[in-house]
Amino acid sequence: MKRSLFVTSILLTLIIGCKDTNQYFIEKLNSPTGNSILVAAHRGYWRTAPENSLQAIKNSIDIGVDIVEIDIQKTKDNQFILMHDETLDRTTNGSGMVKDYTLDSLKQLYLKDAAGTLTKHKIPTLEEAMLLAKGKILVNLDKSENYIAGIYKLLQETGTVQQAIFKGLKPVSKVQEKYGLVLDSIVYMPIVNIETNHIPEYINEFEKGINPVAYEVIYQTENSPVIGYIDIIKKNEDHVWVNTLWASLCAGHDDDKAVDAPDEAWGWVIQNGATILQTDRPRLLLKYLRKKGLHR
Repeated sequence: MKRSLFVTSILLTLIIGCKDTNQYFIEKLNSPTGNSILVAAHRGYWRTAPENSLQAIKNSIDIGVDIVEIDIQKTKDNQFILMHDETLDRTTNGSGMVKDYTLDSLKQLYLKDAAGTLTKHKIPTLEEAMLLAKGKILVNLDKSENYIAGIYKLLQETGTVQQAIFKGLKPVSKVQEKYGLVLDSIVYMPIVNIETNHIPEYINEFEKGINPVAYEVIYQTENSPVIGYIDIIKKNEDHVWVNTLWASLCAGHDDDKAVDAPDEAWGWVIQNGATILQTDRPRLLLKYLRKKGLHR
């Protein structure tokens, strides 16, 4: 049975006051199967609170989501905050580039909800987000690949290193060259898509180099050659992460389709090897999986 750094050390990271949560994560991450599906909420549960807000993370925790995905940007004074866009215009009452503002300035702004309505919620720091998530939920740090060293230090300070999942597109040799020994201490998820060169070799080199817990797999069509390589990942006892956010990420078997035909959407993705689904409809997906006996 595969034993990654993530699996073997998460108990030590989360041990205080959360035994049930620890056991749940350990069991599911240690032995990924088609009978136990993990749910990742995209930008938090943004249908109930502004995306990438602390409330969106809390709401994800409250409904039983396994992983919350958040996006990282860096401020002018080198602080990490949660925001998908490089600009402030779409999600706040500010404007301009995030990198041109200090954290103090950004903390004066307010977040907008999905309808564009201004709310009382403020832009969170990554530190605030990780402290909220500590011992409660795993965190996928999107848009963080250029900041791994700095974020790793923050995760050490908050005691949340093993709750964080990084990801990227580069082959393992490039990843090792760039991040060095830090890779031995973090959870890193390679991405596989149609542009990945020599996919079997790419996967094999990662297995020998860092033995990942999971691979994110992206396929645009049902006849994509990428789908054929999922079996290699599963034979290595790794999770297969599939995004059902929109059609081009999962051959049309997306969240919108799942509203009326969940078996044809999420069911199809699971039948084709997915063991982690990232979704914009976490409550609906959890209800579907629990009805099928695929989530507890």
